[in-house]
Amino acid sequence: MSPGEPQAFTAYGWIVCVWILLVSFQYGFHISSLNQIQAVLTCRVSDIPGIPSTHHALPTCIPMDDATFSVVTSVYTVGGLLGSLGANIVMDRWGRKGAVLTSSFIMAVGAGFMAVAASLSPLILGRLLTGVAAGVGLCVGPIYIAEIAPSKIKGSVGVLTQFAIVIGIMITQAMGLKLATPTTWRLVLLFSAALSLAQLLLGTMIVESPVWLSRHGSVRDKDASARRLWQSTPTLRSSDAANEDAEDPLLGANDDHDRHEAQPHAVNVPSVLLRTEFRKPLAIVCFSMLCQQLSGKSYPGNVMLSRWHLVLYYSNDILSKTIPDLGPYVSLGITIVNVFMTFAPIILIDRLGRKKLLSLSATGAVLSLVGVGIGLDSGAVTLASIAVMAFIASFAIGIGPVPFVMIPEVSPHHAVSALSSIGLSLNWIANFLVGLVFLPLRNFLANGDESKEGRVFFVFAALLAFFTFMLFGTYRG
Repeated sequence: MSPGEPQAFTAYGWIVCVWILLVSFQYGFHISSLNQIQAVLTCRVSDIPGIPSTHHALPTCIPMDDATFSVVTSVYTVGGLLGSLGANIVMDRWGRKGAVLTSSFIMAVGAGFMAVAASLSPLILGRLLTGVAAGVGLCVGPIYIAEIAPSKIKGSVGVLTQFAIVIGIMITQAMGLKLATPTTWRLVLLFSAALSLAQLLLGTMIVESPVWLSRHGSVRDKDASARRLWQSTPTLRSSDAANEDAEDPLLGANDDHDRHEAQPHAVNVPSVLLRTEFRKPLAIVCFSMLCQQLSGKSYPGNVMLSRWHLVLYYSNDILSKTIPDLGPYVSLGITIVNVFMTFAPIILIDRLGRKKLLSLSATGAVLSLVGVGIGLDSGAVTLASIAVMAFIASFAIGIGPVPFVMIPEVSPHHAVSALSSIGLSLNWIANFLVGLVFLPLRNFLANGDESKEGRVFFVFAALLAFFTFMLFGTYRG
């Protein structure tokens, strides 16, 4: 570590970090924002005596069947893909701060539409907009964090992206348990809109990334930003300084490269896909995203077509049988476990390294998926329950958070926005495909026999093992 590099955040630097993480929180929040309130939202409890048909001039529910509700939830994934595809343009044109503000504005509008929706159309439009906001936010968040994080804690701070996501999931589930009534379910969505509005207002006090400012020739603004963010105020050797140290060990960059040459212009997605110099970082980004999604940790459930967990589709059923009295709280309990296990990589990522943490995580996840499959096929509920919890823990310590840390580290700075857009777009596409094929694949492999439904987990274990092998063949850690 160079003595000229920042060693620690100032108090203000931590505030900026938390402000950035709100976009990741919102992504997690809307993954399951409709999950707990589904029954009241879709009018399944509207016929209970004493429940009014309207509240504050808005209907207390919006009639829809399961198929329609699935469309409403799946629109989040469509919006996420659209947001990710356009995120690199927003980041390069308006900066990291500008992209976060764009995400916050779209999220406020989308969540607001959903909160005041009186019919299906504004609800779907709002859901689509929250997806677009999440797509933009999930691309810019890890990059912004990596560019402002002091080198000594860069990995630990990068893991906070995943931590914010699981906190968002936990909060929305906890709120749903208390607010899933015909007169209060809209408060879940109003909370999200209010949080985004607060983020927009606080944005006036937030500085832009010094790295982005340096690349765009704003030297004075860069220095002012650095002084506010870091306890030491290093002089950036070049606008690629935040990435060069990571590029050498990870990508085998040429040690004789002239660091003082004119900085290349930001490249777009087609250039990244076509130019040979980006093949290695592109492969790393894509394989890491495929490991994350094709591990089976992204199944939307039979009524939730957004990025939620395929294992949870079974874990709710399995664990509810093990602890029937706590059935309604199983999802929340699993998410709490996920939150606690995400603490581990915050501490371990800079001590063990990215590749070792990924290796431990993938090994545990593969064995756990096999265990879930064996447990389901043999009727061993206890084994399946233990395997489910082991899988969640394994995913949380590596496969979940580390890819978000890797993207800005392995990407040349002039290509980081485009690579992020490609990686996160692939993430959304893989998520959608897993949700699309899971039930047909399960039914095909089981051939109508419920005692063979665990076979599908062997497929996902094999996919995870394959893409982990491909990733490690490219990524040197």
